[in-house]
Amino acid sequence: MVVNRENHSHNLGVITAGSLAEGLEMRLDPAYAVEQVRAGKFVVVEGSEFDFFSMITDVCLDASSGAILRDPPRRSSLLDDVLAGDHTYATISLKPMLMLQRGVAGERFDREEHLRPVKSIPVHFSTVREAGKDDVNRVFGEESVTQTRFFNLGAPLDMDNVEVCLDLDRFIERSNGIFGKTGTGKTFLTRLVLAGLIRSHKAVNLIFDMHSEYGWETRAESGPGKDAFVKGLKNLFPGKVLICTLDPDSARQRNVSFDLEVQIPLNEIEVEDIAPLQEELNLHPTAIETAYILRNLFKKNWLKKLLDTDPAEMKEQAEQWGANKESLAALYRKLRAVRDLPFVVDKTETKAEGEITLTASIRRIIEELRGGRHVDLEFGRVSGMLAYLLVANLISRRIHHEWVKDAEKYMATQKLEDRPRPLLITIEEAHKFLNPAAARQTIFGVIARELRKYFVSLLVVDQRPSGIDDEILSQLGTRITALLNDEKDIQAVFTGVSGASALRNVLATLDTKQQALILGHATPMPVVVKTRTYGLDFYRAMGWESKEEKSLRLGRITAGLPE
Repeated sequence: MVVNRENHSHNLGVITAGSLAEGLEMRLDPAYAVEQVRAGKFVVVEGSEFDFFSMITDVCLDASSGAILRDPPRRSSLLDDVLAGDHTYATISLKPMLMLQRGVAGERFDREEHLRPVKSIPVHFSTVREAGKDDVNRVFGEESVTQTRFFNLGAPLDMDNVEVCLDLDRFIERSNGIFGKTGTGKTFLTRLVLAGLIRSHKAVNLIFDMHSEYGWETRAESGPGKDAFVKGLKNLFPGKVLICTLDPDSARQRNVSFDLEVQIPLNEIEVEDIAPLQEELNLHPTAIETAYILRNLFKKNWLKKLLDTDPAEMKEQAEQWGANKESLAALYRKLRAVRDLPFVVDKTETKAEGEITLTASIRRIIEELRGGRHVDLEFGRVSGMLAYLLVANLISRRIHHEWVKDAEKYMATQKLEDRPRPLLITIEEAHKFLNPAAARQTIFGVIARELRKYFVSLLVVDQRPSGIDDEILSQLGTRITALLNDEKDIQAVFTGVSGASALRNVLATLDTKQQALILGHATPMPVVVKTRTYGLDFYRAMGWESKEEKSLRLGRITAGLPE
């Protein structure tokens, strides 16, 4: 007879076999129903000297004799109950991730010192138990009001009142990725992480908000509040987030209180901003060579000079400029789409800043980031990858240039006040920027490979990680991954990850919503979490309060009462 798990001991079973390379096998206690055991669950193997923090990766049905399987008993029969446990049983595959010397606890425990990579395995018949709250806190840290290092991202499977935390100090040390197929809640996951970073003051964020989902508000996709609107980062942190827009009319129609309209003068666009658009514009490499010829002739005005050319005079101009006629004509045809973008203007408003010029709006963004404010750049109705690729690459190139200068100054002076603020740039549809061809041309490939040498890192958000260059994927420190179905995407997520084969089954069994596999630099071991609900409780945890609550709090302060 199966005992209800809630009324039973936390012991799941005992270790019966295993190896360091392949993981461990546990025989499930017959008091546990196999249907209650879930891939991705966090468990602890109690060895003779060490506790092994492990993850369930597979569940199998076994029998002590093949004869039983050749003549199986009827379901729910007395014979079925007699055979269960001794003759028919479940074998659970475990992947040990960390080991900790037994008896180390309390003030003696230090996460960095005592949590070790697994280099051994427990003895036969070691007890396996469900992880408890103390186990999770020892491994993943604990969020608190007084410190900002750890941020609660969700709960382990079947442990709703326990927190799994990201180590934000380690998270900002590397570029990171958030992946998942369409409809799995990548945007909400990203917003959770960004909110934690904003509250912690660990880094400033520049968000290229392709669908205007992060800054003001957006529609809930699931749950009891489906089709209601949830608060964006500006609503949660009104004094810390700056909303910029390329489409002020769209912002006004949505009642978004934006802080800055971003415009890009035509003569601000450089060849290096156009080169990453080759695939999107279907530009031949010879067209880019022609662009460099024009740049050498006309400096900042190369693009305006090209687009002001009369098509009827193209042959004559090509001969005069020393360019190929077909390439010049193709460049003209393709780049007219850039001039037609509503935020691209003909006016000249630039100021020399070293090797790169800066428009007034980009200078404002840089000043705000340097001052510790976070910037959300909305695209509004300016949809399409052409606009997104152009703007994200153009602005990031200039900001990266400024951060490099700041970092070099800091390295020269070694004064703490000269240290640049860590900057995290969030890009969606990352495979468009970081595919093998584009990664060599866009600034984002440079940033990903620099490993935050100049205090700049990426948060890449994508549903197609297989489209991202393998070298870039291997540089991502932390990966937060919702459900993926495509085998190539699953394989890509585990690029450069040891023990990936055991985790593939776990990733494939995630629920469609509110579940994610977290692994990498900012978490000591891989873990599946049910992510926090992005709603009223989360708003309040971030420090938000309603008008009524704020009024009541101010009234108590005025009256000399405690808040």
